[in-house]
Amino acid sequence: MLELIALVAFAMALAAFLSGRRNADRLDAEIESLKAEIARLATRAAEDVVPDHAAAARTETEAPTSPEIEEEAAHGPWSQAREGARIFGSAPAGAEDAETTASGAPADVAAAEAVAARSAESLESRIGGRWPVWVGGLALALGGYFLVQYSIEAGLLSPAVRLTLAAIFGLALGMAGEVIRRRAVPTIADRFRNAMIPGVLTAAGAVTLFGVVYAAHGIYDYIGTAAAFALLALISLATVGLSLLHGQALAGLGLLASLLTPLFVSSGEPRPWVLFGFLATAWFATLAASRLRRWTVVPTLANAGLGLWGLSYVGLAAPFEAPPVTAALVIMIAGVSLLWPGAVERETLATTKTTGSPAVTPGPWERLFTPPYAAISLSAAIVATLLALLFISPAVAARFPVAEFVVVVAVLAGAGAVRATAVYPALLAALGAVVGTWTLTALSGVLAYLDPTLATPQIVVPGRTAMLTAMVLAGLFLLLASAVLARFAEQRHFAVLWAGIAAVVPGTLVGMSFLMTGQFAFDLPHGLAAFAGGLFLLGLVEWISRRDAEGRELDLAAGLLAVGSFGLFVVGLHAWTDGLVTTLAIALLGAGYTFATRVRSWPVLPWVTVAAAIVVLARIAWEPTIVGPGSLGTTPVFNALLPGYGIPALLLVACAYFLRASPDLRVRNLLQALASLFVLLTLAILVRHAMNGGVLDSSVPTLGEQAIYTLLAIGASGIFMTLDGRSPSPVFRYGGIALGVLSMLSVLSAHLVGLNPYFSGELLGRIPFFDLLFIGYLLPAIGYVGLAWYARGRRPQPYVMALAVSGAVLAFAWATLSVRRFWQGESVADWKGFLQGETYTYSVVWLLLGVLLLVVGSRFNAKSIRIASAVLVFIAVLKVFLVDMSNLEGFLRALSFIGLGGVLIGIGLFYQRILSSGGNGSADPPGSIATEPREGASQA
Repeated sequence: MLELIALVAFAMALAAFLSGRRNADRLDAEIESLKAEIARLATRAAEDVVPDHAAAARTETEAPTSPEIEEEAAHGPWSQAREGARIFGSAPAGAEDAETTASGAPADVAAAEAVAARSAESLESRIGGRWPVWVGGLALALGGYFLVQYSIEAGLLSPAVRLTLAAIFGLALGMAGEVIRRRAVPTIADRFRNAMIPGVLTAAGAVTLFGVVYAAHGIYDYIGTAAAFALLALISLATVGLSLLHGQALAGLGLLASLLTPLFVSSGEPRPWVLFGFLATAWFATLAASRLRRWTVVPTLANAGLGLWGLSYVGLAAPFEAPPVTAALVIMIAGVSLLWPGAVERETLATTKTTGSPAVTPGPWERLFTPPYAAISLSAAIVATLLALLFISPAVAARFPVAEFVVVVAVLAGAGAVRATAVYPALLAALGAVVGTWTLTALSGVLAYLDPTLATPQIVVPGRTAMLTAMVLAGLFLLLASAVLARFAEQRHFAVLWAGIAAVVPGTLVGMSFLMTGQFAFDLPHGLAAFAGGLFLLGLVEWISRRDAEGRELDLAAGLLAVGSFGLFVVGLHAWTDGLVTTLAIALLGAGYTFATRVRSWPVLPWVTVAAAIVVLARIAWEPTIVGPGSLGTTPVFNALLPGYGIPALLLVACAYFLRASPDLRVRNLLQALASLFVLLTLAILVRHAMNGGVLDSSVPTLGEQAIYTLLAIGASGIFMTLDGRSPSPVFRYGGIALGVLSMLSVLSAHLVGLNPYFSGELLGRIPFFDLLFIGYLLPAIGYVGLAWYARGRRPQPYVMALAVSGAVLAFAWATLSVRRFWQGESVADWKGFLQGETYTYSVVWLLLGVLLLVVGSRFNAKSIRIASAVLVFIAVLKVFLVDMSNLEGFLRALSFIGLGGVLIGIGLFYQRILSSGGNGSADPPGSIATEPREGASQA
């Protein structure tokens, strides 16, 4: 009984509303006639009055504001509903224009008043105009539900009658919404855009009809699966179509109904073609409506819903059919690329929006990565990439649909190349290709090699299949990149993006395929593919340089392509060569890019040489012997290390010399540094090989080997100073200083402590003078003194003084250890103790060495050497008073003190004569070793 009362009350309310609507129409017509009469009278009065030019100018300045108001008011859902009515023919196309024309100038005033009214909306307006609609729509839906529930519980009506009444109720709600839309929409203010009465009624009717069909199938079993599915699909698609009239919220409801339809209607035999065909149809309908209405939220949710269905099917169905999912994904990618947002550009988007404050102009890269309606294309690209990777995931598949994976990635990459705004499909397609190829190639052999339990036919992909997949995708990206560079020449940043993809993705795909599935000795297919791709990229660089030689961004694109060609060539060389030949070929290839600057002035070419040097260094770090320990041999110098290290060093020296006049200081200095590094590395590795018995390992070097390294560093520092004098370069300047500092640190850590024969017990050799002390201490001391002499006036004073002091320290160590060898023989280890004669000899030698340093410092007027002499004499004094007094006895003790006293008196007399002759010794004169610090500092 209550249900009948509710239906009667609803009918009476609807009749009352329609009656009031007729009265409102009559009043509106009278008001419009009055407005037209007022406008006519105002126009006639204006013709009789002389126009006010100042007022006219002021009107012109204020006029631009009214289109903004009109435009702002024109984009609400009510105006969208009017547009939808015109689309479906329910309202005349010129009705709104006629109304505006009839209104004339007062229309602008009315629009301004509408905007002001909306901004000053009262609480009463909100409560009375919006909340009743929301609550009323919910009440209608709940009323229908309670009506059915009561009829079931009371047993008043049969199921067929209940379903019929519910269907009539749903249709009545839909019809009521359409009636109200046609009559009430043109006069309702746009500020009630969140309370769309026709949309709420239509949504309630759609939900009711959806429930009726589901109950008829799932509860009462009146209709079969096919009929229920068709009816539910029809209701959901019709709801999406009606959203053109009632707004995006109704489209979301229709989309939700479409996504839930397969859940409510299920059968014993899964039919994935029917499922994804319906989902694709519903998705396309949603996208078409969104294209007409320029919606963003609903198509993004549609992409997510289609992706969730795909993930659920692929993850839960065992086994799953990939073609239906692939077809749905292809439709989604094509729709997003061609239909919506399609070719919408940022400029078109900007003309449809009006803001009150000036917007900040984004930069070119920001514009590239923030395309209009980015959420739609990004969500579609993410869904397609995830499902494509899920196809070939061993977690969900017993067989891998590789063809479907390639199709999805190819279509996504094509979508990323069709539009300049499709940056995210391009990037995600590249990511999907790399990750998917890694999955396929890893399953081809590497994982099975690491874990034998994985070597089963169910999860292992044939190596040929993985190889073909990688090569097909690599060729696809190369072709798409060339198309983008040819078509989007004006979209420079988009072209640079695709140039980067072409430089990275093909080389990565072919490299992974060769690493995982290729033959390391010789692999013809991978080598051909790599060299063909590299030549193709070089051809693109040549074409770009001829087309636009002055564009900076295209220079960047050409540079990326050139680097990508080098990467592919490196993969090809690894596929066709091995060992020493590969290292030499990479070095020659890198040098060839620099020598090619004689015929092509491409700025990137020398940088490719730098990349080649880095690759050679990586190979050296991976295998220092170049050819393997078993094939190296023990012959000093003349072995595989000489060409393996020496030829790349010579090529880098030649490249650095070739570019000595290059205006690019960065690449010139970098090549000089790499050439110097390779020369030093060559010498060091040959010394290591010769001194270690032909074996390259991580064992601690001997003192003789370390001494050779120190001498090499000293010599290289001097050579760098010479080169810096002839061709000033920060590499030679700071590189020489760095080598000198490193060699001095090695003296402190290795020569004096770590490898000192006194601590290590290493034998010195049978020849007394030309022994290990000679090469380990005396020669480095002479080298440091000579380097300090050569560096005076060329390097900073502290550096020169440090070199001189290092030489003096090594000379002191040589003299001290030579005394111990004289008394102890070849072994000077600390466990032997000290003899009295040995202790006395130390004092004599240290005093003589101090006097010698004093004479040298006075001869060359070098204060730093005289200070070293004073320090050495002071050490001798301490040794005599602290050691000799307690350890020596008899004649040796007396002789030690007598000698010390005589030397000290002689030194004092020497200084008195110097000071009496006019010198005060306060600083080194201009001719000394530590002179001219300003010039050295300026050069440094």
